Amino acid sequence: MKKFRNSRPVRPAAYATIVALTLAFGFAGGAAAQQGDASGTVGGSTTDITSAGNTNGGGMPQVQQQGNVSFVSGGVGLDESRALQSAAHEWPLSLRFTGRGGEYLSDVRVQITDSHGASVLDTTSRGPYMLVRVRPGRYSVHVSHAGVDKTSAVTVGSNGSARASFVW
Repeated sequence: MKKFRNSRPVRPAAYATIVALTLAFGFAGGAAAQQGDASGTVGGSTTDITSAGNTNGGGMPQVQQQGNVSFVSGGVGLDESRALQSAAHEWPLSLRFTGRGGEYLSDVRVQITDSHGASVLDTTSRGPYMLVRVRPGRYSVHVSHAGVDKTSAVTVGSNGSARASFVW
């Protein structure tokens, strides 16, 4: 697997998917991605121009909204990865998804529930980093990748950031 300076390896399956989507949709896929999906999430994919930070500048992906929760995910490219790492201190909850060898993972199913068991966020991460703006409180973060489920309890303070890392 070819590695570039200051980058982590991309899993072959993810690379093949990115290449196939790029060839299939090209940049025209961006307009279709803006239509959104059934959950109300709009923008941001490997083929639309908003996921490369063109909307927010500096490589930051587009911020998504689900109910009262704002979130952003990505980090596949170096610019996007750096932008998300730099912005993490501004978000109450920061999540990271990696393989045992440190390789970045995407397409991680993320479900966050509050202390009463109510769903706060139910989405799929577009990259190894996810930043979530939730109210202070206790949460359970349930994630799933390649058929393996993991759970972590986090407490988001009123003036701090909670972090959780998941390794498969």
